[in-house]
Amino acid sequence: MAEDIFEPLVRCTGFDWDDANAPKLRERHEVSQSECEQVSLAEPLLVAWDERHSQLEERWAALGRTFEGQRLLVVFTVRGERIHPVSARDMSRRERLRYAEAEAEDGA
Repeated sequence: MAEDIFEPLVRCTGFDWDDANAPKLRERHEVSQSECEQVSLAEPLLVAWDERHSQLEERWAALGRTFEGQRLLVVFTVRGERIHPVSARDMSRRERLRYAEAEAEDGA
């Protein structure tokens, strides 16, 4: 079972980008490195363990907003004290509804 991710996230000091991921995110999903990084600062930030894709290392899926308000899902791992984005895309309709509910709760 996965650990609580928020404690390791608080200890993170930056992002770990490899040469393949950043261009792939831009080409496939039109998401920049900066936009992925902005999601980590979103409030609320919803994070769930991605059990299905966690065979080699624990993966997490985060729902959040960029500074411009774009709603993204970012899949990542934590490697030491760095966040390693694996994938990112616009939220699906179901994810947008879930995130809107969290925003409403957060604002209450």
